[in-house]
Amino acid sequence: MPLPLPAPLRTPAARSRFGWFALRLLLAGLIAAHGWARWLAGGVPPFGTFLESQGFPQGFVLAAAVTGLEIAGSVLLALGRFVAPLCALFAVVYATGIALVHAKAGWFVVGLGRNGAEFSVLLIVCLLCVGLQHVRAASES
Repeated sequence: MPLPLPAPLRTPAARSRFGWFALRLLLAGLIAAHGWARWLAGGVPPFGTFLESQGFPQGFVLAAAVTGLEIAGSVLLALGRFVAPLCALFAVVYATGIALVHAKAGWFVVGLGRNGAEFSVLLIVCLLCVGLQHVRAASES
């Protein structure tokens, strides 16, 4: 039995646009929460110290840049600006997080494990899928 949908969602194309839009907004919200939580809790300096302990030079600067990217970039992502490059940058940030932290903790975030990679993998895949929706193919130019 077909569902009664509002007029704006009656076509597959309209539902597709809405679904990608909703996913983009959700990702922007999750990423904003990550950056703002670190900033407001004073987590940038410890994050910088951690990065330096992992061999990254200028750890504080890098931590501040990642935090700024999460805060400002999430606004741009929500507004639909620079979506593909932002999604690629965020994917690199969270893949680095997997390599430095989450892979060592295993797969599961909760339940059978703690602090594992599964949530970051989900974020990366969603980011890459959303970013792909905003890439222009050469044939579209």
